[in-house]
Amino acid sequence: MAFPEVLERVIKNLAALPGLGEKSATRLALYLLSRPSEEIKELAQSLLEMRSKLKLCKRCFNLATEEFCQLCLDPQREKDILCVVEDPAALSAIERAGAYKGLYHVLHGVLSPRDGIGPRELRLPELLTRLRQENIKEVVLALSPTVSGEATAAYIVELLKEVPIKVTRLACGLPMGMDVRYADQMTLKRAIEARQNF
Repeated sequence: MAFPEVLERVIKNLAALPGLGEKSATRLALYLLSRPSEEIKELAQSLLEMRSKLKLCKRCFNLATEEFCQLCLDPQREKDILCVVEDPAALSAIERAGAYKGLYHVLHGVLSPRDGIGPRELRLPELLTRLRQENIKEVVLALSPTVSGEATAAYIVELLKEVPIKVTRLACGLPMGMDVRYADQMTLKRAIEARQNF
């Protein structure tokens, strides 16, 4: 059954979003169609406002509505430790965990030559500038343990080889509830290397 062109256009636009195929986009469009007009207006307005008001923090490149983000302006943050993350979503995940209280540096990607992302496309020059200008004692590499994440971490370690600064990375290992028998070799290797006293 073909939908009216106006609905097909909504489905096509939703299907273009990451993680949504045509079936999911169709379900979402039909759900939105069933909602009150005020709810749809609020959603549309919030999307437009997000697009017009959000920008990148001039210091860490996190999302912000002002020149600097709330984390950079927070006087309670530890100013001598810098966590390097791939994107604002990774930063948000670390913040939700509640264990890290330092500053951040958002790269906005990882090295991926296949996708045309090299060192120049990341916020690496700005990272080096921050390390020269701020009193950072430790850089925590919080990049995903993927091929691209590992390549980016190795590249940063090489960049910082001559900088007198401590470089650490997030521990990798077995997630809670995972059966050891089903873990891949790299996960097990990392879990063994990052083992702790009981």
